[in-house]
Amino acid sequence: MNEPTRHPAAYDATGVEVHRPVPLAPAPTAPPALVQQGVPSVASVVLPDGRVVTGYAVTPARPEPVAAKPPVSRAAVNVALGGVGFLAVCGGLFLLTAFITALTALVTQLVILAAVIFGGWVAVQVFSARGHRGGTTVNIRKATFKRNHFHG
Repeated sequence: MNEPTRHPAAYDATGVEVHRPVPLAPAPTAPPALVQQGVPSVASVVLPDGRVVTGYAVTPARPEPVAAKPPVSRAAVNVALGGVGFLAVCGGLFLLTAFITALTALVTQLVILAAVIFGGWVAVQVFSARGHRGGTTVNIRKATFKRNHFHG
């Protein structure tokens, strides 16, 4: 088709061979032809130097659509929710048993404290009442000892 044309070589002032490109003549444009279905249209681009480049438009390759994921089955959702609920109940029962254990210890300590206080009060009542039961109070400072008897 188009064979390169040879031009006489040009030399610059230093004697080096210089090649200068020669622009091509613009191609004659034909009237638009009828486009048949199934045949892509031809695109033409005019370059800044006046040349026309003609070719088929390249459409970018589109990735194939990703297949839709199948929906999650209801049984799987129910099993998962049941597992979460079971874990929540187990955690709640663990906290409940810990609370009951702490409450039992508190009640036990309160009962022991009440028994100690009440027992002390009873002991004070018993030992203080014994000295006043039908006896006489003796003032030791004024007493004189005579044959194991107190005389005042």
